[in-house]
Amino acid sequence: MSVTIKDVAKAAGVSVATVSRVLNGNSNVSESATELVNKTIKELRYSPNSLGRNLRKRETKTIMVIQPASVHSLYSEIVAGMQVGAHALGYDVISMTSYSAIEIENRQMNMLFNRTVDGAVLLGTQLTATEINKLGENYNIALCCESIEGANVLTVTVDDEQAAYDAVVALIKKGNKKIALISTNSKAFSSVYREKGYRRALADHNIEVSKDYIYKNTYDLENGAIAAEEFMSLEDKPTAIFAVSDLLAASAIKQATKMGIEVGKDLAILGFDNIAMCEMFIPSISTVSQPCKEMGIFVVEKIINNISNVEKDNKYYKMPHEVILRESTGD
Repeated sequence: MSVTIKDVAKAAGVSVATVSRVLNGNSNVSESATELVNKTIKELRYSPNSLGRNLRKRETKTIMVIQPASVHSLYSEIVAGMQVGAHALGYDVISMTSYSAIEIENRQMNMLFNRTVDGAVLLGTQLTATEINKLGENYNIALCCESIEGANVLTVTVDDEQAAYDAVVALIKKGNKKIALISTNSKAFSSVYREKGYRRALADHNIEVSKDYIYKNTYDLENGAIAAEEFMSLEDKPTAIFAVSDLLAASAIKQATKMGIEVGKDLAILGFDNIAMCEMFIPSISTVSQPCKEMGIFVVEKIINNISNVEKDNKYYKMPHEVILRESTGD
């Protein structure tokens, strides 16, 4: 059986509270008692349960990040940034995947409720703004990459609407007026805002939005291919496609190529996120870049600061984006 704090107290002839004070470096213990307790700890080879002690102090020096998927390199880059930022401040980051399932996310959030972690960063959530705000009253919560309208918690994203607007304007400047959109029916506000940016860019350049040029389903890879096939089967084909994610853009490029269409010459395709595959894909994918690592560092620094302060920073921070043009738009 392992030695407990009670065993140390009994062998030293002191109270459990005294042993606890010595372990926590409390100065309210006499020098002789401190020496006796430390000597007994060494003799009994007692190893304090640091996790249990930290839980009693309501501090674990650990931040949990929940991502909706594990295969999207956008999330892994944000998590890598969080790890860099957390390490510099003496914290660790543990990563969980919810697969966009509310029951899994709720189970994972128990780590926060049980004080196994000090805070949680959500890279996409099934929780409502009301639920998020209620949690934010008692726990340290932050949203990163995906915002939630009405959520009054620390939020770090790019300006999805403006980023999409800039992307579509880049296509227009290349002479495209027939621009299609591949989006989703997801409740994720990034998709909603990116569609708004697409529509605003067309409106500002006096280009009518055609319902035939809008395809909305899920983020699943095959939907990019389905959209491309539908668009390029139209009598009045689009000359450019804006996709709300790089995976959808990559799928559209692959399908268009199968149909004998030269992407970058006959058809311009532009995605969103700048995931690692964009530069390696053939043709390389034009996209909107998010500063993933910087977002990760920034959000973890902010939430750790919230942990140690009574006044919480619940601001909405928008990080800079960049439109990167590559071969898929003829660059």
